[in-house]
Amino acid sequence: MLIVGLTGGIGSGKSTVSRMFETQGTVVIDADVISHELTRASSPVLGKIQSIFGDTVITPEGELNRAALRESAFARPELRNRLEGIIHPLVRREMLRRASALKSPYCIFSIPLLIESNMADLVDRILVVDADESLRIRRIEERSGLDETTIRRIISAQVSDEDRRSQADDIILNDNDLDQVEAQVAKLHRLYLTLSHS
Repeated sequence: MLIVGLTGGIGSGKSTVSRMFETQGTVVIDADVISHELTRASSPVLGKIQSIFGDTVITPEGELNRAALRESAFARPELRNRLEGIIHPLVRREMLRRASALKSPYCIFSIPLLIESNMADLVDRILVVDADESLRIRRIEERSGLDETTIRRIISAQVSDEDRRSQADDIILNDNDLDQVEAQVAKLHRLYLTLSHS
């Protein structure tokens, strides 16, 4: 089975592209969804995160306070590295487990930090969703309420757009023209079906 790694900078529109592939009948295995599942209340992983970051990243209900964790992780890179050392191997294993159960010609691994987390070896092709940085910042501000300084700190912790594009086999430009994005997805869907049978 062909595995396509879907990635892109924060705010590029990976979720939008994922949904479009799903409407084509493609299975999307999402690293963020798995990460959320692994860190639910009372999970062993949540306990490990708490031991590193302290009680401030846990809500009174015992859930992970993702905003507090994000703030702490991006303020202290050494802690972010420890966090990724816990989460990434578990996410990697679970994605492979889910893919092994599929019978489809191809599937998509949606991994925001595909390149940064050295998970490119999991996939046969890399698909990058690309968008202008100013547009991405505006989307994130509208979606999450984060301020521009925080957003730029997150962007700077990711690989550059140039590096991401240089490693891409395929690129989708997401400049808010959804019809154009759908056309690109449909074209790539046909390509991936062809490649999966070759």
